[in-house]
Amino acid sequence: MQMKILVVGGAGYIGSHMVKRLALGGHEVVVLDDLSTGFASQVKWGRLVVGSTADTERLASLFGENRFDGVMHFAGSSLVGESVAAPARYYRNNVAHTLNLLDAMVSHGVRHFVFSSTAAVYGEPVAVPIGEAHPRSPINPYGASKWMVERVLQDYAAAYRLNSVSLRYFNASGADPDGELGECHDPETHLIPLVLQSASGRGGPVTVFGRDYPTPDGTCIRDYVHVTDLCEAHALALEAMASGRCKGAMTFNLGNEEGASVHAVIDVAQELVRQDGYEIAVREGSRRPGDPAVLVADSSLARQTLGWQPQFGRLSQIVAHAWHWEKALARQDG
Repeated sequence: MQMKILVVGGAGYIGSHMVKRLALGGHEVVVLDDLSTGFASQVKWGRLVVGSTADTERLASLFGENRFDGVMHFAGSSLVGESVAAPARYYRNNVAHTLNLLDAMVSHGVRHFVFSSTAAVYGEPVAVPIGEAHPRSPINPYGASKWMVERVLQDYAAAYRLNSVSLRYFNASGADPDGELGECHDPETHLIPLVLQSASGRGGPVTVFGRDYPTPDGTCIRDYVHVTDLCEAHALALEAMASGRCKGAMTFNLGNEEGASVHAVIDVAQELVRQDGYEIAVREGSRRPGDPAVLVADSSLARQTLGWQPQFGRLSQIVAHAWHWEKALARQDG
């Protein structure tokens, strides 16, 4: 089924990969992005409209000019520390501006919405692996703002018949296997690109924040899921709504269901970069407040309901694709 899809935040990391996946799947894609954190150069397969969900007139015009079959929303602010320091920005962008988008959809009869949510809605885990029924108790404004939108979507489904799928990511990682896209955050906060930037020379030593956690090697364990697999889940969610298999407001976890420690990530990356004659510098740091020891997903619901099957589940694959992308960025900077 060919559709016309609006991808909000399609110039960012996950959004740009999503645009490629949709376009190569035969869909027509329009990207709305204010380029505050995204890059126009990353929009290679869709039509870019520069604008923000804060602009209700722009949204009305965009929806009036196009008959969208669905909307995917990747434009949320997502830095935990920043959300603590500037909560107003997070509630405004992640909640209020999302309401603008949802209202435009309802006004123009667009009924299918895929929302980029996060495992941060769960807060400190009370059980691992974490399933969708785990208590939602976010411990920072970032997680709280995403949980608020999920609650809004439940009410919009009941009142306006807006179908939605919220996808709770664990640790999005990796890069386009073809080497055409990857992470371009500024500042970068994700472990895998920080490790690889240390090797390429574009970054300093990578910091290990604590080695005294109750894990086999003392470092935190996280569930890394490849960005390409995330995009496949979004496509499947949209198809499920279009076919009538997913109705109302539904939520799914997205993870590989396997944890990898900080130490393991560095070891895998170290072995890979040494093949190219590089070395990763590591320094020790103290624990960061609010870092749980283990975060691993139970993604069985997405597998069963959406038919999602991650293709790049091995940590070595994720790191290899990210390293290919990092080397390309280093050559550009060099």
